[in-house]
Amino acid sequence: MEWQAPAVVLSARPHGEGGAVVTVLTEAEGRHAGLVRGGASRGQAAVWQVGNLVEARWVARLAEQLGSLRGELAHPAAALAMEDPLALALLAAACAVAEGALPERQAHPAVFHGLVGLIAQLAGGAERVVADYVRWEAMLLTELGYGLDLARCAVTGEAEGLAFVSPRTGRAVTEAAAGAYRERLLPLPAFLLAPERERANDRAGPAAWSAGLRLTGHFLAREVFAARGLPVPRQMLADRVAGLGA
Repeated sequence: MEWQAPAVVLSARPHGEGGAVVTVLTEAEGRHAGLVRGGASRGQAAVWQVGNLVEARWVARLAEQLGSLRGELAHPAAALAMEDPLALALLAAACAVAEGALPERQAHPAVFHGLVGLIAQLAGGAERVVADYVRWEAMLLTELGYGLDLARCAVTGEAEGLAFVSPRTGRAVTEAAAGAYRERLLPLPAFLLAPERERANDRAGPAAWSAGLRLTGHFLAREVFAARGLPVPRQMLADRVAGLGA
């Protein structure tokens, strides 16, 4: 059994004498782990940094085995993000959420391509990527069967004036329909609704990004991570974004 494909490094954990168990995400193989011999060594550790893009090759005698993983560095995203705390937090958050949320060895090509797209954009400045990161989390929820319904108001059926999301159903609610329940609803940032991505990103700022992270984080916590008894692993990103608006 074997495969070779471009991959994003999601995690690398020391194993044995200088080895590492590395989890990567690929288009066709999904979230997939393997043993990298010497992966924790000085010569290889830089390849297997979280967020790096690699050309990976996995080999095993049987499909159910952990197998052996090798790789060549294609894009050193981790090193490039090191000088930007927001970029580093965003990169770590995306990889940790993908590793914790995605089922093992199941293909989710949209999630993979979305993650690669986020990584590719970081060189232009992390603040330009935060809104797309929130969109990526919303798409991840959809891929897992927990998609938000932001097309029309759950109460009136209207498509205009959407301002909140029900924390119970994940359906949008207009400002007018929220009424006395508005304090119980989650704010819906406009950039999650705007069809023109660049214009939406231009209008968004730290307050809107924080609202978006709170929204997707609520449903990730309830539907995905609660079953494992874990928090959504991106508190550092949420703190960084909140700090931008302070």
